[in-house]
Amino acid sequence: MSKSIERVRRAAAAAGLPVEIRRMGESTRTAEEAAAQCGVSVGQIVKSLIFKGETSGKLYLFLVSGDRRLDGAKAAVLTGEALGRADPREIRDRTGFAIGGVSPLGHLEPIDAFADETLTGFDIVWAAAGAHDAVFSAEPKALLAAAGATVADVAA
Repeated sequence: MSKSIERVRRAAAAAGLPVEIRRMGESTRTAEEAAAQCGVSVGQIVKSLIFKGETSGKLYLFLVSGDRRLDGAKAAVLTGEALGRADPREIRDRTGFAIGGVSPLGHLEPIDAFADETLTGFDIVWAAAGAHDAVFSAEPKALLAAAGATVADVAA
């Protein structure tokens, strides 16, 4: 088991979120790949997007339904600063996850998280579990609570 997957497992357990992490054997890096591997709609996939505050340098996590896009203007209002894409190397160094495997849980440093309100409309959602082919399912409200995410209208 990789260190990043084990970190996700421990973070979920510490938050009281029961998860079964699955290694799918094929890539789940994109929402479309993950949906196909999990046998669910693209909307049930939780995209974990990391952005960087242009003033503070702080990282922010946005959890967005796989069939939606993040609205940058709405995200900037929530964070109180303009946002830019974080460098993939910085994401890996500061979260412990490579792009395509960023989980809502288990980051190396605390990250303010915001979640697309449409995720709460599903019975079950699937999220990355720390590797390009690792995922877990959860009830959305329980997952967002475990991630410490503020639920808001962040999708375009």
